[in-house]
Amino acid sequence: MPSQYRDRIAEIGDRAETARASFDRPTDPPDEERAMRFCREGVGEAVAVYVDARTGEWDRFGEAEFARLERAMNTYLELYAACYGVDLDADCSVRTAAEALTDTHNIADVARILTGVPDEAVDS
Repeated sequence: MPSQYRDRIAEIGDRAETARASFDRPTDPPDEERAMRFCREGVGEAVAVYVDARTGEWDRFGEAEFARLERAMNTYLELYAACYGVDLDADCSVRTAAEALTDTHNIADVARILTGVPDEAVDS
């Protein structure tokens, strides 16, 4: 049974697919501005839907909805990493991302924790 978040999840999923299809790798990585856009507008929105659903009434996602939400979040994590020149096959749970957001209060930190990108040793 679809949840009240069906349309938001579909929109996030559609945008993730479009972003992947139109993505051109940066010629001189990192492209931090674009990485942060994928982080905020993609990863952040996917995590926000999950958190909203788990707050208060505890809406349940349909199985297909939940899979699409996680797939979209992982697509955005892959695009985020690609902006740093890193190929990644993301397979993170949206629950883990939400827990990391609770700990850090920063979606950029969440992306870094989940992907290991950018490498802190290189960043220092």
